[in-house]
Amino acid sequence: MAPSSPTVANWALGLRIKQKREAAGLNGTGAAKRVGITGAYLSEVEKGKKNLSPDRLDELIEIYEFDSDEAEELRQLREQASHRGWWTRYSAIFTDELLRFFGYEHGAESIHTYDNGLVNGLLQTEEYARAVIESGSPNVRLAEVDPRSDARLVRQQRLRGTDPLRMTAVMSEAVLRQQIGGPQTLKGQLDHLAHLIEELHETLEVLIVPFDATGHHAMNGASFHIMAFPSGTLPTLIWQESVTSTGLITDSLTVREYALAHSEAVKAALSREDSLALVRESFKAL
Repeated sequence: MAPSSPTVANWALGLRIKQKREAAGLNGTGAAKRVGITGAYLSEVEKGKKNLSPDRLDELIEIYEFDSDEAEELRQLREQASHRGWWTRYSAIFTDELLRFFGYEHGAESIHTYDNGLVNGLLQTEEYARAVIESGSPNVRLAEVDPRSDARLVRQQRLRGTDPLRMTAVMSEAVLRQQIGGPQTLKGQLDHLAHLIEELHETLEVLIVPFDATGHHAMNGASFHIMAFPSGTLPTLIWQESVTSTGLITDSLTVREYALAHSEAVKAALSREDSLALVRESFKAL
């Protein structure tokens, strides 16, 4: 099982509440009024963005007629959701949406990623990460570089442990050539990447799309991350990044399109062994 995540627990709770309300044919505004909250607040609860007090949850359990077993599961989810994840200590520098992504990533069982220009954040060295952060946005203040870098390194802890994240990272060959931070920084990054591929061979797969690949659906798109969760009741989520925006995607049809794009990128990529060989070749060329 993936580690407990308050963000995932809150999301799971909200989905259960929404599904039960819709199954009962209840209107959100009317249900919210009966427990003394606004329709907008209930909507945020159902999206996993707000938590309910124990009393309000008990009222919804009664109104929606959850059975005793379901009610106990909901109370346990509410309790888990009330805890603070490690990412909350960075709330002063990251948006709420990005903090939610950290929470989902922490509680995910597996993640499939595609990156066209940078080594994925979960696989970056500290030096490479700092170079990305320092050059990534004119709005990042100097005082934020250290905590942003720290947060990235904390995220990487999910690659190890008793139940590590299972990751398939597809990257363009351009990632191995772009000298982020200069040649020595890139050389250190490639050496680190090769060691990760060898060390985490059971849970990490890094696949490189070579320059001579004829093309694939994801090639013209931005970086994205497909997250799947241990519970069969939770849908797959997408985190998408572009120059001007980032965001979580939950729409099932859009998620399916991203999953197909990732599959096409995997087909265009080199094998695991040949990808590792290309990483080593790129390291030696520096």
